[in-house]
Amino acid sequence: MKVSVSFLVVIAAAFVSGCAAIPTTSEGAKVELSNDRPTGNCKALGEAIGSHGNWFTGDVTSNQNLMLGARNDLRNKAAAMGGNVVHVQNLSNTSAWGSAGTTNTTVVGQVYKCQQR
Repeated sequence: MKVSVSFLVVIAAAFVSGCAAIPTTSEGAKVELSNDRPTGNCKALGEAIGSHGNWFTGDVTSNQNLMLGARNDLRNKAAAMGGNVVHVQNLSNTSAWGSAGTTNTTVVGQVYKCQQR
């Protein structure tokens, strides 16, 4: 069986990119994550879900990068909705069948647009 070099490059790139956490956008970096519902002049915009990892790259991505990537994904999605605060409501770590540990982290939150933040 002959394996092409380009196929091996694609596989290697997938592993390398899977190891890094999802970065925040410039707007996502401004979003605050909170365990408490915000008070004051805040408008609820809806729910957002951030996730990082999968069955293919999860085993080679550190738990820290899975968590950071999921949080950054949530921030980016909240910013895209026009929000600046997320009340984090749930966090889960899952493992794919046959994996050595956590392969995906998911963070769910309610997005708010708050004044004076």
